[in-house]
Amino acid sequence: MYYLCGMEYSILVIILIFIFMGLIILAGKGDFLIAGYNTAPKEEKEKYNIKRLRLLIGILLFICAGAMPLLHIKVVGAFAFPIIVLISSAVILIMGNTWAKKK
Repeated sequence: MYYLCGMEYSILVIILIFIFMGLIILAGKGDFLIAGYNTAPKEEKEKYNIKRLRLLIGILLFICAGAMPLLHIKVVGAFAFPIIVLISSAVILIMGNTWAKKK
């Protein structure tokens, strides 16, 4: 395996993809990347504030990209990465169904 500063190239590529996708979504060009929003009917899409939803999904992608280097810490990373991703995903899911919805 090849390493770059102690990190495999495959993990580095995944981190860069997550950052790139987060930037695309935050720029407003990646609404098709948001699961469920792309295939929702127009009436359902109108229930959401897309700017807030983009912000939440972009933050989630950056959190996932930032937590990935933890996978190289043998014992701590095996527990820390999934916990960070699960907790942040749950918070984003709740905020997406409350804060990102139009009133």
